[in-house]
Amino acid sequence: MRGTTNTLTIGERVAWYRRRRGLSQEVLAGLIGRTADWLGKIENNRIELDRLSVIKSLAEVLDISLGDLLGEPSLLDWTADSGTETVPALRAALMNYRALGPFGAGTDAEPPSVAALKKEVSALWDAYQDSRFGYVTGRLPDLLHRAQAAADHHDGDDQDQARWLLGLAYQLAATQLTKLGESDLAWIAADRGLAAVRPTGDPLVTGSLFRSVGHALHATGRYAEAVRLTEDAAGYLEPHLKHATPALLSVYGTLFLSGSMAAARSNDAATTRTFLAAADHAAGQLGADANHLWTAFGPTNVAIHRVATAAELGDLQVAIDLGPRVDTAGLPMERRVRHALEVARAYSSWNRVDDAQAVLLDAEQMAPEQVRHHFLSRQLALTWVRRQRGKPSAELVSLARRLQVLD
Repeated sequence: MRGTTNTLTIGERVAWYRRRRGLSQEVLAGLIGRTADWLGKIENNRIELDRLSVIKSLAEVLDISLGDLLGEPSLLDWTADSGTETVPALRAALMNYRALGPFGAGTDAEPPSVAALKKEVSALWDAYQDSRFGYVTGRLPDLLHRAQAAADHHDGDDQDQARWLLGLAYQLAATQLTKLGESDLAWIAADRGLAAVRPTGDPLVTGSLFRSVGHALHATGRYAEAVRLTEDAAGYLEPHLKHATPALLSVYGTLFLSGSMAAARSNDAATTRTFLAAADHAAGQLGADANHLWTAFGPTNVAIHRVATAAELGDLQVAIDLGPRVDTAGLPMERRVRHALEVARAYSSWNRVDDAQAVLLDAEQMAPEQVRHHFLSRQLALTWVRRQRGKPSAELVSLARRLQVLD
């Protein structure tokens, strides 16, 4: 039942699934090249388990999904922003069988003008970057229906533009669903987006959608495939870079940022460095932070990924030295808060728990939905509670309850 394991740390979930599989600590630890002492400390919350490469190796041996150990997907709360039709409505929109065969999409939606559709797509992408996850999820089904109607009913250049916007709507769906831990639905959305834009032959929107495919691969722990996707997608875009627009340069650079995370989660430090260098070069060509096609790409986003990849590779010295010094004030809220979670993780790993809690509380104040739906924030808060020798502080208990990891 969704949400029922929210009150378990990742280590406690490992112990639960290990017992279900009938494995001793010695056997499970040996299967991933670790010691029983290490695994015991993980299961008893004496060591933080937050590196996805390690979590993935445990999930593979236990024959479960990455989400099973991360506690994903989590339940999206009803709010005034979201309404009462959220992920199930979006699932229904994505699994409309009429979009698969010779029937036509069969939507009764009134086809909007291209100008009106562009405004709607832009507004919802802006809301996503403001970390309004419930608002975006609740409105995506209608946007997908309207975008599909526009692509079906317009012709000529208007149809190409409608398909382009339909692709971006599917990309937004894939991106948002990944944030909610709905990895299988995210894959469907990314696939539908690429199918929608294929007739246009446009490298910009196609390259942008490759990001969503990468995110879906990340969400299922398929990091090696995400690295290969980065290389293939970069190869697809490179012939178009001679006279690249700032938007295409941003999409190209962002692909390498996503790829750097995949490489780090594969414990491939050399490829991580290569991808970061490629992204840094593209950011240098761009010249400054920008937000073309909602990429938030530029030198600051590259710096954010240097911190995040260092943490994934276990290089906490880099994360703790660089992370707090990165000024994210000019970036969209989603990027700012995602970086804050990395800084909180670095502080916590260095036993600077008070600093980590302060960063996490500030992030929650800025974007409560985003913080609530990220495994790092839930893992940090619950681990802090478990490690308290006495009674946890009222502030920590309150945070844990808001994150729904404590009854």
